[in-house]
Amino acid sequence: MGMATVSDITFATGKGNGVPGLDPSTAYSSRLSARSALYTDLQLLLADRPEALPVEEYRSLVVDENCLTRSSTSARRKLWGELRKRYLLDRRQPLFEAFFREWRRSASEPERGLTAYALLALNDRLVADLGTQWLWGNLRRAPAELRVLEVLDFIKRAAGNDHPEVMGWTEDTQLHIAQHYLASVRDFGLARGKARKVSVRPALYGAPVRFLIRALRLMRTVDLDLVMSPIFRLLALDGIEVIDALGELNRQGELRFRMQGDVIELEVGGLE
Repeated sequence: MGMATVSDITFATGKGNGVPGLDPSTAYSSRLSARSALYTDLQLLLADRPEALPVEEYRSLVVDENCLTRSSTSARRKLWGELRKRYLLDRRQPLFEAFFREWRRSASEPERGLTAYALLALNDRLVADLGTQWLWGNLRRAPAELRVLEVLDFIKRAAGNDHPEVMGWTEDTQLHIAQHYLASVRDFGLARGKARKVSVRPALYGAPVRFLIRALRLMRTVDLDLVMSPIFRLLALDGIEVIDALGELNRQGELRFRMQGDVIELEVGGLE
């Protein structure tokens, strides 16, 4: 039997469609061809705000108040469009609300970086698939060299399988996506290096794990399937390692987890 994929688990157990990275019907997007993850801009925009804002207020901060210090109105509008596509930026969006809750609970920059990476992946099917089918193996072998050509090969193979939309992308578009993807991975703390990038296996933190749990519950995934979901490969966790990680986070007080046979008690705190 082949290795399970995110689509296998979600298609079998999830009935919602509010999380693009978990929805097997979601097409690949070429949004990373223009710019990388823009993580530094996201950090500045969210700053230490105590509450998530509606989309109109985030837009005003970027375009009208120029909180990200761009030189022209057109540059600010373009930046806003790119940030919105990557991170939703609207408290009325359940996925963003779940993200912001865990962003605020994060106790360190590496924890925030992984939580933001999870949001980018959950909102972008290509990033999710790269993370769970290609990058995760390199994270487990860290330090492993991350090559643009391998990302390009993944994208080209997708065009011949489940994502014919990729066939409409130019060679330059595919190259830029691959380059910006690896730059984004580095920005989130999963790689180091500039011209030559090598993987960095992430430490275990509560916020990104809780966020993935919240996202799976938005898809109405039952807990027994939830703990086996391949989406945890975003954090270099797979199979029994997810259960072990949940047990460790339970001991740290980051969440509540108990499993006896097929019975699971799992609470991440706050509104779920």
